[in-house]
Amino acid sequence: MIRIALPSHLRSLAQISSEVQLDVAGAVTSRSILDALEARYPMLRGTIRDQVTQQRRPFLRFFACREDLSHDPPDAPLPEAVASGVEPFCVVGAIAGG
Repeated sequence: MIRIALPSHLRSLAQISSEVQLDVAGAVTSRSILDALEARYPMLRGTIRDQVTQQRRPFLRFFACREDLSHDPPDAPLPEAVASGVEPFCVVGAIAGG
């Protein structure tokens, strides 16, 4: 089971109260996790990544094992701790300002 931590506004949209746990078939990558997440919670399509280009939305970041994975290729394998469910794959709302 893959664990996914979402920011509160996405949890509210998906009507969930805590971390999501999903099975991901094949290689565990950010793309495969997001594909599984959007399949289970279709209301999240287009909120984390663009529906056409599949690129991450500008004010969202991906973290796992204390590493920023936001700019990694979407098909890059994620750390074993994420694949085994020990650590969550975190979607975090970025903060901008001056």
